[in-house]
Amino acid sequence: MALPRFYCPEEMSAGNIVELPREAAHHAIRVLRLEPGAPLILFNGKGGEFQGVIERIGKNGSAALIEKYVDIERESPLEIRVAQAACASDKIDWIVQKGVELGVSNIQILTTKLSVIKLSGERAEKRVRHWQQVAVSACEQCGRNRVPQVAPLTSFSCWVGAQINERKHSTVNTSADLRFMLSPCAKKGLRDFSGSSPISSITLLVGPEGGFTPDEGAAAMAAGFVPLGLGPRIFRAETAALAAVSAIQALWGDY
Repeated sequence: MALPRFYCPEEMSAGNIVELPREAAHHAIRVLRLEPGAPLILFNGKGGEFQGVIERIGKNGSAALIEKYVDIERESPLEIRVAQAACASDKIDWIVQKGVELGVSNIQILTTKLSVIKLSGERAEKRVRHWQQVAVSACEQCGRNRVPQVAPLTSFSCWVGAQINERKHSTVNTSADLRFMLSPCAKKGLRDFSGSSPISSITLLVGPEGGFTPDEGAAAMAAGFVPLGLGPRIFRAETAALAAVSAIQALWGDY
């Protein structure tokens, strides 16, 4: 049986006693019913993981004794970034959770002209914090020791402008850095790119339920995004990104 894993954003080393974060302590003690001496794994998002045991349980907090560091990584050799247009909040939860499990390294939620939800200010910040916690929980479950970032919510136009600027000043070989925009009207699928030279990173742009407007599509292509189809069927917004990531991992990642 796999040992329970918890994210603990602290500096850790063998022999140290670390306080468990409130959420981790609650899950360990109230849900899993762990008792002092029970083994567990902690990771701080900087790589590798720490084996230890529950040292203390109390009303004022719980702690773990670190026994040893294990230098292990479960990251994909391919950097996959997903830029997902804002859709229903529960769908974004699903995309973040499953995207992390599939190996996505960065997630950016965008507001577009046809986005179903419109978030701004404190409400947007609260949702991003929630999505980041979803990413943490997914790492605890799937074994990843580096937590993907859920970037602050931004508008499609600002993000595309940044992509144009990044490509203009990048020293990375553009043939190793693919940019795809999912589109049901695209004439090319992943098979058309399977013979590409070694790929180091892929950015995947995914629209909302109603898709991108013609102006948004044109702006994305100006930033180097190539329209990409996923077969003859039209996917829901929450399915499209995950289907594409799975296929991309099979072609160039660690599947």
